[in-house]
Amino acid sequence: MRSSSSRRGTSHRRTPHTSRRTAAVALVGVAALMAAAVQSGTALAAPEKTPPAASKAIPGSESVKLSPAQRAELIRKAEAGKAQTARDLGLGAKEKLVVRDVVKDADGTVHTRYERTYDGLPVLGGDLVVKAAKSGATKAVVKATRAAIKPATTTAAVSAAKAEKQALAAAKAEDAKSADVDKAPRKVIWAASGKPVLAYETVVGGLQKDGTPNELHVVTDAATGAKLYEYQGIETGTGNTMYSGSVTLGTTQSGSTYNLTDGARGGHKTYNLNRGTSGTGTLFSGPDDVWGNGSPSNAETAGADAHYGAALTWDYYKNVHGRSGIKGDGVGAYSRVHYGNNYVNAFWSDSCFCMTYGDGSGNTHPLTSIDVAGHEMTHGVTSNTAGLVYSGESGGLNEATSDIFGSTVEFYANNSSDVGDYLIGEEIDINGDGSPLRYMDKPSKDGASKDSWYSGIGSIDVHYSSGPANHFFYLLSEGSGTKTINGVTYNSATSDGLPVTGIGRDKAEKIWFRALTTKFTSNTNYAGARTGTLAATGELYGTDSAEYKAVQDAWAGINVGARSGGGGGGGTSFENTADVAIPDRGAAVNSPVTVSGRTGNAPSNLQVAVDIVHTYIGDLKVDLVAPDGSVYTLKGYGTGGSADNINTTYTVNASSEVANGVWNLRVQDNAAIDTGYINSWKLTFP
Repeated sequence: MRSSSSRRGTSHRRTPHTSRRTAAVALVGVAALMAAAVQSGTALAAPEKTPPAASKAIPGSESVKLSPAQRAELIRKAEAGKAQTARDLGLGAKEKLVVRDVVKDADGTVHTRYERTYDGLPVLGGDLVVKAAKSGATKAVVKATRAAIKPATTTAAVSAAKAEKQALAAAKAEDAKSADVDKAPRKVIWAASGKPVLAYETVVGGLQKDGTPNELHVVTDAATGAKLYEYQGIETGTGNTMYSGSVTLGTTQSGSTYNLTDGARGGHKTYNLNRGTSGTGTLFSGPDDVWGNGSPSNAETAGADAHYGAALTWDYYKNVHGRSGIKGDGVGAYSRVHYGNNYVNAFWSDSCFCMTYGDGSGNTHPLTSIDVAGHEMTHGVTSNTAGLVYSGESGGLNEATSDIFGSTVEFYANNSSDVGDYLIGEEIDINGDGSPLRYMDKPSKDGASKDSWYSGIGSIDVHYSSGPANHFFYLLSEGSGTKTINGVTYNSATSDGLPVTGIGRDKAEKIWFRALTTKFTSNTNYAGARTGTLAATGELYGTDSAEYKAVQDAWAGINVGARSGGGGGGGTSFENTADVAIPDRGAAVNSPVTVSGRTGNAPSNLQVAVDIVHTYIGDLKVDLVAPDGSVYTLKGYGTGGSADNINTTYTVNASSEVANGVWNLRVQDNAAIDTGYINSWKLTFP
């Protein structure tokens, strides 16, 4: 039973171990595990240093470490001013803001993340981030949707019972066990795709087919009964066991009893479920301050591993990124080990705000490695910042974020028994041949993950669509080509065959974290991640920095966007990624691109890539305007019907135009109600 005696002191407890190197991680479904080649290299060689870009962060641009009290005060101020903020943003009278998170820079800039409600109903996909100067003046706004929140009605034509039936059917179609409605259908405004509509959100509980708890969210159109979306609320992984050597743990002494409560890290506790699948379990406690013996047969060993991983993850986010705890409020989560029987998985759950580990095949391989702890707990950080929905491209970015920071936590740990690397689950032998679960330098080596982005990547499992973002982070950190780091040999190629020079992991991790916490929203896709990381890099190092160019090149290396200077992809490109709002039934707007360094005229096959977010593209007329004012119609008004968004590359015969000069993408909305914006566009000279 959990001790009820009062806390009298804290201690640091050492964990003895054996010298075995078999380790485990949990990061994909069991059925999806595939054999892969063994990564070579010893674990003892000194790391190869990648020449970093010379730039230093712009003074005042980096985020500061906020104490829980400082964060609470910033949130209090945001709450007090949220009605005025809503008015300043031009939100409708029925819309209200809900403060979710806050980040402050050294120069006084504050990034506040909000959710929205409409007529008292939650707006799913309505989240936004407001960037305000020290003076309080708004400098920029990042929105998950640019569509106006104006649903036709808030009165449902479809019954909640029908939505519930649909949700249960969706769970059963995925072979869920004991599926039952965990949260009854609630009315929401669905704004994550296209025009906002009234909908129901139903959450189905029970167990997934592999024994993982089920939190399936199903969104049903309240007017038609059509299923609009579904995603899994439990974010999972898969693996075996780990050994980090003899480590110091934060524990608490109560009388003559010690327990796994880390008073220095928000009171994080570690519990023993003892093969159970529900509840909290029993807090690990004992008469001495020595935990486990390095063998999985000792129940304390997995508890020590989980407790250590949680401490490392806490320290990493606090010391590297200035975030105190998963929510930033100084409150610890908790860990549960020995979940289920032969359960080969681990998962993060927002509902319990906890991390749970199974014991693996035969209950002999607890899923408690450093990178698993960092990976899974990062799901909690993502949930409390960007909220990347665990489906489609946003789901892949969510999963990649956990791989990225699972890896950086491992580097941060500097543990000689489990050295830092760009391999996920390298200790586990999950495939039975000594190979890791995933490879960040070349994701496809696992047999299923993708190295580069392509148009259909959002339709595959999020553990595999994460590959391109993992690859981007590796390229940005270390660069392309062959190199050895901490004794492991990597060989990373690019999709366009051109090299990438890394800027170092320290800069790369800060860029990704800043983008996650101040630029990404719930439905960010790969194109949006590029835009967000470039914006973050521009704030930290400047848009003319070597770091900014490296981010462009690393994205181009996975087939997202153009190279710095326009190279790559078989031609020279010039791009504008700044958002330009398109007025509803208003005047035409222009987005300029300056072409320079060309000789003679433009080609007869000029490529014009257009990315426009809009809820009814039939309203739009889209033109390319040459430097001399000549107009080339790319899309006429009335074409495209009711479809959402334009993401198309047009070919234009511009051979009569001088190449150099200012080209414009001109867009006009010719009808009322639907809205949107130019997200980006580029010219490519083959």
